[in-house]
Amino acid sequence: MAVLWFGWAGTPSAQAGDAVLVGAGDIASCRSSGDAATAALIKSIGGTVFTLGDNAYPDATRKQFAACYGPTWGRVKSRTRPAIGNHEYETKRAAAYWDFFGSAAGPRGKGWYSYNVGDWHVVVLNANCSKVGCRKGSEQERWLRADLAKHHDKCTLAYWHQSRFSSDRAHGNQADVGPIWEALYDYGAEVVLSGHSHIYERFAPQTPWGRADPDHGIRQFVVGTGGASHDRLGSVKANSQVRNARTFGVLKLTLKSGSYDWDFIPQKGKSFRDSGHGSCHGRP
Repeated sequence: MAVLWFGWAGTPSAQAGDAVLVGAGDIASCRSSGDAATAALIKSIGGTVFTLGDNAYPDATRKQFAACYGPTWGRVKSRTRPAIGNHEYETKRAAAYWDFFGSAAGPRGKGWYSYNVGDWHVVVLNANCSKVGCRKGSEQERWLRADLAKHHDKCTLAYWHQSRFSSDRAHGNQADVGPIWEALYDYGAEVVLSGHSHIYERFAPQTPWGRADPDHGIRQFVVGTGGASHDRLGSVKANSQVRNARTFGVLKLTLKSGSYDWDFIPQKGKSFRDSGHGSCHGRP
C-alpha cells in the first residue's frame, strides 16, 4: 500500500519514493514581511528546498544574509540547494553567498553543480553570464553538456536566476541564457525554474527559441515570489499559460518516476493557486 504524507493544508502530498522540491527566488528583505510568509510555507513542507537567486536584498552582504535571510528561510538551510542571482554579485565576487551556503552552493566562484533526487537529475546553473559565461563553448556550457550526458537516463530539471522567458515589465526575456536552454533541450530536459522577475508565470513546453513544442519542449516556471517585492506584468510572451504578480508564494514539485506534479502555494490570506501534471519525454 502506498504511504502518503500530509503537507500544506493537510492535503496528500507525495507517495513513498517520490521526491519533493519546494522553493522560490527573490526572497529575503528586511524591508518586507513577504519572506517570513513564504518561510512559513517552506517549513511546513518536507523535501529539498531550492532558491532561485537574489536570496538577500539589496546587496547580499553577510549582514543581510544574517539579519534578513537567516531568521526566515535560513531556518531550513540544512536542506537547501541554492542558485545565485545578480544581487549576490553586489558584494565582491559574491563572497557572502558562498560563505553562507558553503558546499551546498557547489564549487566556490562557479555557481553550477548538480544532484539527484528520487529518479530525477537536478542541475543548478549560474545565469550571471557576464560574470561566468553562458555562451556555447564556455566552461559552464561544456560542463552542462558533459553532466547531462552522464545522466541521460533520468528525467531532468534545471534551475537558475534569470528567466529565459518572462512577461514581467521590468525584465522580460533574458536571451543570454539561450545556449543553456539549447543544451538542456538537446538532452531532453523536462522543467526549468527561474526567478529574477518578481512574478509567478507558467509556460507551455517550448523550444529554446520560444516555439511551442508539446512533445519535447521544456516547461518553464518563473517563481520570483519569495517575498522581496512584486514586479508588474507587461506584454504577454508566447506560450505563457498562467501569470500572477500580486501573490508571494512557493512552488512545490513532486517528482515521480516518469512524471511530475506542480502546485503553487500562496502566502496565507491569498487565494491564487496553480497546479497540474506533466510527463517526462526524453530527447527530441
